[in-house]
Amino acid sequence: MGILLSIIRTSLWDFSRNLLRTFLTSLGILIGVSSVILLVSLGVGLKNYIGDQFENLGSNILIVMPGQIFGNSMSQGGNFSGITFTEKDFLNIAKIKGIKAVAPAYVKTVTAAFEGKTEIGSYYGTTADIFSMRNLEAEYGEVFLPGDVSKRKKIMVLGPKIAEKLFGNKEDAVGKTVKIDEQGFRVTGILRSKGGGGFGGPDFDSFLYIPYKSSPKINQEKKFSVINFQADKESAIEKTKDSVTALLEKTYDEEDFSVIEQSQIQETVTSIFAILNSVLVAIAAISLVVGGIGIMNIMYITVTERIREIGIRRAMGATRNNILMQFLFEAVFLSTIGGSFGLLLSYLIVLIGSRFFPLAIDVMSVAAALTVSTSIGVVFGVLPARKAALLSPVEAIRYE
Repeated sequence: MGILLSIIRTSLWDFSRNLLRTFLTSLGILIGVSSVILLVSLGVGLKNYIGDQFENLGSNILIVMPGQIFGNSMSQGGNFSGITFTEKDFLNIAKIKGIKAVAPAYVKTVTAAFEGKTEIGSYYGTTADIFSMRNLEAEYGEVFLPGDVSKRKKIMVLGPKIAEKLFGNKEDAVGKTVKIDEQGFRVTGILRSKGGGGFGGPDFDSFLYIPYKSSPKINQEKKFSVINFQADKESAIEKTKDSVTALLEKTYDEEDFSVIEQSQIQETVTSIFAILNSVLVAIAAISLVVGGIGIMNIMYITVTERIREIGIRRAMGATRNNILMQFLFEAVFLSTIGGSFGLLLSYLIVLIGSRFFPLAIDVMSVAAALTVSTSIGVVFGVLPARKAALLSPVEAIRYE
């Protein structure tokens, strides 16, 4: 115990004499550890964010899309056909047992105008089921109803983003008329914000929701790019998926469409981000190796500067193991200090950055980063420490 305390005191005394060198030596480890932790935090934060976004957009959702989205053709770059779905398709789907709601969607980029002010938005021609299916609620006014669709009412419901751009004060939008392609639509409601749009799906906050029968000039043939439908319970998802597939295969080829679960999209998006994040973490980890090389270089310099000290200590009875442990401890101390400050720095960045970006500290990544940083001190400190321990006491004392 006494020897260990002596080693610690000697190390701390040597570090205090060269504070700048100590800081610069630990800086490489600090940058490496903080980079790894921050990138892992970003990956965990994105995963949680994507999961929350999908959960927030309804449960038991399935989507019919053109082409083969998931399948063997993806290995050859995918097979995305140019088919569109008809009104008959979604009406037939709505008759399938176990389906709670169906909402086709015709999406088109349009220019929305109000009193001379114009904004680019996404026309979303659909049915009233989209609101209950996607958990979309009106913050101001009200959403349109199935009867409004059948009566071809010239009305619309705005997402909060496009409403704020057009009107500034969203509450003022209700009752006003917005023109799309010279057609006027009265705003009946403004939706509550759902967030998202950046990852894992469409930006529902920027859509202009219009009954699909109310704008024949925009969608004359009543064609739809996707059909959303909702199973009445989770256990019915696979059965309804098979039923919808069998129904559409009567009209289209198997390769012309895909019936996918919302969870599949979530898993795909999450896996893509996980791969990208792993690559970035691996790149960031290189800085840990560079930091370790820096520690080894400085420790070699330290050994050279303290050869006479080593000789005197050996002459006074210090063993080779004592010298080895001395310099090995110093190397580990440098890497641990760098790792600890890197952890502190990354925690502060996550604390501040989480207000603007999806960041979340992962306990396992913190433990791994600190373990790696300590291990680097051992790995890159062994050779300099061994060199010091093998010095002859006589030659070391005579060294100038």
